[in-house]
Amino acid sequence: MGETVSLTSPLDGFEFSAYRATPTDARRGGLIVIQEIFGVTEHIRAVADSFAAEGYETLAPSFYDRRHRDFQAGYDADGVALGRRLSEETPWAEVAADLTAAVAALNPPMFVVGYCWGGTAAWLAAARVEGVAAASCYYGRRIPELIDEAPQCPAILHFGRHDASIPPDVVDAIADRYPDLPVHRYDAGHGFASDRADHHADAARLAALRTLQLFALNGGGRGEL
Repeated sequence: MGETVSLTSPLDGFEFSAYRATPTDARRGGLIVIQEIFGVTEHIRAVADSFAAEGYETLAPSFYDRRHRDFQAGYDADGVALGRRLSEETPWAEVAADLTAAVAALNPPMFVVGYCWGGTAAWLAAARVEGVAAASCYYGRRIPELIDEAPQCPAILHFGRHDASIPPDVVDAIADRYPDLPVHRYDAGHGFASDRADHHADAARLAALRTLQLFALNGGGRGEL
């Protein structure tokens, strides 16, 4: 069980909330868990808790606080529409600044993992935010918007082969642009690591193992107290 903390953006001094979960055993590093369009939901908090159980001190920032404090949407059509609108109204420069505040709030090594909208934000963190040791990006539909910004740290990408919102040619374009970047494709749809209807247990498990391996290989395997 975690707690809610406050972070301050270096962009405008805005204070926004984040869910924080701490490991009960040896600490492996800090980790920013980036939300889907639905906000810092019970599912995202559970994801943060699961990484804390693996030894990572986690923060799940509420990136939409400027527009909707403590936003949490349902998975119905209204929730999708509102979450999408908030995501589109949130500029990437603002997201990068808030990510900078989150990274600065934890001790290194620092890692980032993001899902859906957060998958693109994780790419952004890898490209723009100083101090990120590695990033794992799950089905980031808007990565093409940032395709010219190369990750400055080790990163991996996860996509579902049956994701109607991210066509195969989009994934191919990312893989072709960055041939040395691991781009993993799973026999699943969008949101395969979520708690929604698209959840795919085998794909989610494999992607999580690859994510933990990435972190371990880039400073997260020491288990320091």
